[in-house]
Amino acid sequence: MADFYINVFLDDEKLKKIEDADVADQVKEIDGKKAVQVGMTKKDQKKLVKGFKDLTFDDSNACVLPEEAENTLMGIVTDMKSLDVMKFAITKLYNPLAGRDVFGRGTGR
Repeated sequence: MADFYINVFLDDEKLKKIEDADVADQVKEIDGKKAVQVGMTKKDQKKLVKGFKDLTFDDSNACVLPEEAENTLMGIVTDMKSLDVMKFAITKLYNPLAGRDVFGRGTGR
């Protein structure tokens, strides 16, 4: 069981993609909307918070990614035909150098 979740709320287009990927049996109702939840570990959650400073989690340890990142995640879900994709997805969503100076550490600048 995952420690944290990414909620991906589904409009008609996204729902069709989820159905085509054969994961429609995992669609849930969240706050009156259809959604899928992609589980992640505490380590993945820490990386996402570093990469997306405005990311907030609700009482059920779930968040919603910014649109561009959510689209990337949806592409991975539909390509892999699974919601168990965070081991791969985190490499596409998290940039460990985001916000760092181009000179790096220890350069004295």
